[in-house]
Amino acid sequence: MGKLFGTDGIRGVANRDLTPELAFKIGRIAAWLLGREIQSPTFIIGRDTRLSGPMLEGALAAGINSAGGAVRLLGIVSTPAVAYLTKELKASAGVIISASHNPIEDNGLKIFNSSGFKLSDALETEIESIYFGDSDQMPRPEGAALGRSFSDGKALRRYLDYLKTAGSSLSGLRLVVDCAHGSACCLAGEIFEELGATVKMLHNDPDGSRINVHCGATDTTELQQEVTAFNALAGLAFDGDADRLIAVDEKGCEVDGDAVMSICAVNLAAQEQLKKSTLVTTVMSNGGLEILGKKYGFKVIRTAVGDRYVLEKMLAGGYNIGGEQSGHIIFSDYATTGDGLLTALQLLKVIQAEQRSLSELASRLERLPQVLVNQRVTSKEEWSDNKKISTAIKEIEEKLGSHGRVLVRPSGTEPKIRIMLEAPLQKDKLEQYARSLAEIIAREQS
Repeated sequence: MGKLFGTDGIRGVANRDLTPELAFKIGRIAAWLLGREIQSPTFIIGRDTRLSGPMLEGALAAGINSAGGAVRLLGIVSTPAVAYLTKELKASAGVIISASHNPIEDNGLKIFNSSGFKLSDALETEIESIYFGDSDQMPRPEGAALGRSFSDGKALRRYLDYLKTAGSSLSGLRLVVDCAHGSACCLAGEIFEELGATVKMLHNDPDGSRINVHCGATDTTELQQEVTAFNALAGLAFDGDADRLIAVDEKGCEVDGDAVMSICAVNLAAQEQLKKSTLVTTVMSNGGLEILGKKYGFKVIRTAVGDRYVLEKMLAGGYNIGGEQSGHIIFSDYATTGDGLLTALQLLKVIQAEQRSLSELASRLERLPQVLVNQRVTSKEEWSDNKKISTAIKEIEEKLGSHGRVLVRPSGTEPKIRIMLEAPLQKDKLEQYARSLAEIIAREQS
C-alpha cells in the first residue's frame, strides 16, 4: 500500500483525512496524466449517499476541469455502475466517491481506467509521486481550454438494462432487499421489480447520515427477521456502494460471500462453465471451500486480501469467478469489478435452475470453525516486527496444530488489525485465543 492509496483506493475521514483540497489535487493530477495521452479527457464521477459526497464531488470535478478534463456527473450510483459506464460510454476514466462499508464519517476515491478496471499499482504510485512532489508545475489551461462539468441522469439506465441481460425472470419470487441507505437505493428495487419479483424494501432511503448503520451487508439482523416474516425466498443485503452482497436464506440465516461463491462455483462446474475448474478467493475465506472443491471437481486458488488481488489472479489465469468472504464477488464474464446486484442475480438464477432452497444450497459448504476479530489501533505500522505480537501468534499456532491457521493483517481501508483463527476446535476456544491476541495487539499498537 502507498501513502495515499490502500487496497481499495484512497480512504479516510472526510474533511479531515480526505479533504476537498486533496480531492481537487487528485482530480487535477489524474486529468493531467490522462491528458498526456488524449486531449481533453472525459471523466465519469459517481458517489454514494454520504453527506460528504457532494463536497468531494465538487472539488474533484473542479480539479479535473482545471487541467482541461471534462466531467460527466452521474449523481448517486454504485461502484460497479461507474466501472461499467466508464467503459460503455468510452470515458477516459471513472471515479466513485465512496467508502463502501466504512462508517458514515469516512469517504473515499476509487479510480477506474478506460476499460473499467481499477488503476494499476504503477499508475497509483505515479499519482502519489506527483501529489507529494512538485504538482504546481502542471500547466493550467485558460479560456476555452478549461474543462466543463455536466450532469447525466440518463446513463444509469444503460447499466440497469445490462444487468437485466445478466439475470433471469424473477416472476413469482418474494424477496426482501436491504439497501443500507446507500447506492442500492437508486438501483435495487427497480431491477428486481422489473424482472418480476415481489420485493419488500428495507433502508431504501438514500440517507448518508445512516449509511451502513445497523443495516445492509454489515448487519443483517433486521433482514433475517423480515425474510421469515415476509415468507421470502431470500434476503439480499448490500453495502454502501452496492459492490458487495450478503444474502439471507428462507430460514433467516445469513449466507456470506464464501457460501455464495460455493453455490455459484458448484453450479458453473456442473455446467462445465467454470473456467479451468477454478475458484479464486483470498486467504481469509473458509478452508471448507477446498473440501467442497474436491467433492465437486474444482480447485481453489488463494490470494492476498483485497478484491484487486483476486481480480489480478483471475485475469492472469483466465478464471471467471472469484471473491471474498465479505461478499465482494467478481464474475469476470460480466463485469470488471465486484457487483452486489449482479451477484444477487447470479445467485437467484442458480436457485431457480436447481430448484432448491437457498438454505439447502448453502449447506453444501461444510465450514471449518473460524473466528474473526477486528482490533482498532492507533498505528497499523510495524506490528509484524513486534516481538510480543509475533510470540503470541506463534504460541497460538502451536495450540491450533497442523490443521489450524492464524492470519493477522492490517486493514487496507480502516485503522484496524484484522485477526482470523481457523481450526477444527470448539469455537469458544478459538474466540478465547483471538481475544487474547487482540488484547496484546491493542496494548502494543496504541
